[in-house]
Amino acid sequence: MNDKSHEYNNPNLLSKRKDLRNNSTSAESTLWNLLKGKQVMSMKFRRQHSVGPYILDFYCPQIRLCIELDGQEHFTSEGDAQDDIRTEYLLRYHGIQTLRFENSDIFNHTEGVIGIIGKTIQELLNPPPNT
Repeated sequence: MNDKSHEYNNPNLLSKRKDLRNNSTSAESTLWNLLKGKQVMSMKFRRQHSVGPYILDFYCPQIRLCIELDGQEHFTSEGDAQDDIRTEYLLRYHGIQTLRFENSDIFNHTEGVIGIIGKTIQELLNPPPNT
C-alpha cells in the first residue's frame, strides 16, 4: 500500500464506524464501559477505529493493541480464516497485536478478560529483554 493517507480512520468508512458505535452489541457496550476513560492500566482505547480496510472493535494506539469481540459468525472455518487474515494484516503491516474474546466471555468471565487485557498491556509496555 503506497498511499498511507487513509490507513487510519479512512473517511470512506466513517458512516460504517458510526453505525457500529451506535448499534454496538451488548458485549461491546459492556467491555467499552470497562475500557473507556483509561480504566485499565491508564490506557486510552478507541472504539470502532479503522486500520486499512478493517474496523477494529477496540484499539489502544499507545501500545498498538486491538481487542476484538467475536460472535457466532466467527466460529466457522470461513470466519476463522478471515480472522487469521485480519490478525496477520494488522501485525505485519501495522505492528498491531490482536486479542480475541468470545462475546460470552465478557459476561461470564469479565474479571478474567480484564486480567488478560491488563497482562497483555503490561507485556507490551515492558517487553522481555532480547537474549
